[in-house]
Amino acid sequence: MTTASHSPVDPKLLEILVCPVTKDTLEYDRENRELISRKAGLAYPIRDGIPIMLPDEARVIED
Repeated sequence: MTTASHSPVDPKLLEILVCPVTKDTLEYDRENRELISRKAGLAYPIRDGIPIMLPDEARVIED
């Protein structure tokens, strides 16, 4: 039996993660399963519950 989690990432982990480019806080985008760095304009993917915090793997976002 498995239980679904509202967040694919541990909430405690989300509290301590920062953008590797700007060292600024990240926003969790539940719909797209990404961590957003507004300051850097990047969205870091979350794969299998693991944030991929590599700038080369991030998607460029526009506001």
